[in-house]
This record gives sequence, C-alpha cells and structure tokens, in this order.
Amino acid sequence: MQTTTDLRGNDGSLLTVLKTLLIFTIMMITLPIGLYFATKSYVFQGSLGYSSNDSCFYAAIVAVVAVHMILALFVYAAWNEGAQQTRVGKQD
Repeated sequence: MQTTTDLRGNDGSLLTVLKTLLIFTIMMITLPIGLYFATKSYVFQGSLGYSSNDSCFYAAIVAVVAVHMILALFVYAAWNEGAQQTRVGKQD
C-alpha cells in the first residue's frame, strides 16, 4: 500500500513528465512550421534567389530535419528522466 508521501512523489514525477511532453509538443508544432516559412521566404527566395518551387523543396527539407532533431531531443530527455527516476527510486 502506498503512503501519501509516495503518492506525492508520483504526482511530482507525473507533472514533470507532462511538462516535458507539453514543451516538446509545442516545439514539434511551432518550430518546423516557423522554420519552413522563414527559410523559404528569407533564406532561399530572399538571399539565395531560388524559384518558388525550389525554395519550397529546400524549406521542407529544413522542416523535416527540425522534426528529427526535436524527436532526438525528446528521446534523450525521456531517457535521462527515466534514469534519474531509477536512481531516486532505488535508494535502499
């Protein structure tokens, strides 16, 4: 049977997990879309002078790379968070 201190510890870790998930969800929505439009307009069309089709293609590549980087960061954060909980939870 769990005591109230155990439940409070679980609530704290649950809030930490939900906060991490919320941060990465917001990053997953905003960063790739923002990078797509910013690189399309300012970098590829503005600075480099690419055509509209070419700039869309290269901006999409930038957005896909951003998605993969965010996913890698999420896996890294989740892995470290699990390792911390294991170390804290196994104090005998």
